[in-house]
Amino acid sequence: MTTVHARGSLRRRLLLQLLLVAAILSVALYFTVRALAQQAAETTQDNILIASATAISEAARAERGQILVDVPYSALSMLGSIAEERVFYRVTADDLTVTGYDDLPMPPATSEVGAPVFSTTVYKSDEVRVAALPRRLTVGDETVILTVLVAQTRLGLAAVSLQISIAAAAAGVGFFLLSGALSWFATNNAMRPLNRLAQSVERRGPQDLSPVETSAPTELVPLLQSLNTFMARLSASLARTEDFIAEAAHHVRTPLATVRTQSEIAMRSVRKPENKQILREVIRAADESSRSAGQLLDHAMVALRSDNLEKEKLNMKDLAQDVIRSISPTADLKDIRITCSGSDTTSSVEGDPILLQNALRNLLDNAVKYSPEDSRIRVEISEDTSTVQVDVLDEGRGLGDGDRQHLTQRFGRGDNVKDIIGSGLGLTIVDEVVRAHGGTLALTDNPEGRGTCASITLPSA
Repeated sequence: MTTVHARGSLRRRLLLQLLLVAAILSVALYFTVRALAQQAAETTQDNILIASATAISEAARAERGQILVDVPYSALSMLGSIAEERVFYRVTADDLTVTGYDDLPMPPATSEVGAPVFSTTVYKSDEVRVAALPRRLTVGDETVILTVLVAQTRLGLAAVSLQISIAAAAAGVGFFLLSGALSWFATNNAMRPLNRLAQSVERRGPQDLSPVETSAPTELVPLLQSLNTFMARLSASLARTEDFIAEAAHHVRTPLATVRTQSEIAMRSVRKPENKQILREVIRAADESSRSAGQLLDHAMVALRSDNLEKEKLNMKDLAQDVIRSISPTADLKDIRITCSGSDTTSSVEGDPILLQNALRNLLDNAVKYSPEDSRIRVEISEDTSTVQVDVLDEGRGLGDGDRQHLTQRFGRGDNVKDIIGSGLGLTIVDEVVRAHGGTLALTDNPEGRGTCASITLPSA
């Protein structure tokens, strides 16, 4: 049998590719969620800062040539919701500090009046977010630019970012696990038609070369068509081979019969012992060749019919008795008695009558050929709930000491029967017929003494 070397698993390859895509999407999901959430948090902080700056700016007024700023409590309290958060503010008029922290840095660039400006800087060893809101304010006869700066540390934003990162990581891991489970399910589902096709071909018998008729995905149709085409070519090749063997065996048997007849006539007319011995060897060779040709013909017929069994309900005892009647003349020449025992009505099977007759005939022919004169051959038929068993027991030479599995192979014969003419195909034919019917052939010693017990077991009807 040719060994097929596997080079990787298609299922594993598909699953790994899907998992790789899932991992890439999970990482992309993590960074996307983190970036969007952080941007949303920064936007929220900026909105709160500008709301605080607007409240302070609206509280500023000019009286008697001076600028007064009453910083509302709510303006700063909305920024200090987190205990560790620090808030700073500064109000300037034309770059002169009116109130607040004098060293709170101004944004690097200013904008039009009324438009807020945001910047991030380091103040008092902390990173702060600064919002600047300029407005015009009339003081006496002059107009000044009043700028309100509100700054807040980013500790709260960092805490929010950490929570968002953890949530995004959990979402990414969950997405990957879910994608992995779905990938495994999708891979198994995608490979199922291929597995069904492989199992359909694997369940076939060695002689079944009929086309594979099953539904398959579009991608598997070319493979299925190629497989059916190959089996059709193989079936045609085997049929031609079997036909050739059958025709060759048929054409060989007639000349061999002529050779045997002429050799027997010649042996009556010769006187020298050495010439008689030569003619005996010729007759023996002709008999052996003729038998082999006949067995080859039977084997070809078995091989052809095994593909398309013509089954019908058969009573095994009736079938065995018909075979016994056909082989009795040969057994009578050696004074061999053949008996048959078993149920007359219930021992039935579903099978091809021609093939089963051929199998029983080969078993009985072997039993007669290897049994001594004035002996007995017993055919015993028994059954249970699911099988019917036919045992053929003889009192011949037995199976010998060699490998018994070799006896069912083509041209395989025991070491103790080399002096008897035989083709080595009889048990091969029996074994192929029984296996074609879903049964088994067993060869054991006769439990009652010398000889062989050949048992065939078939499913009951």
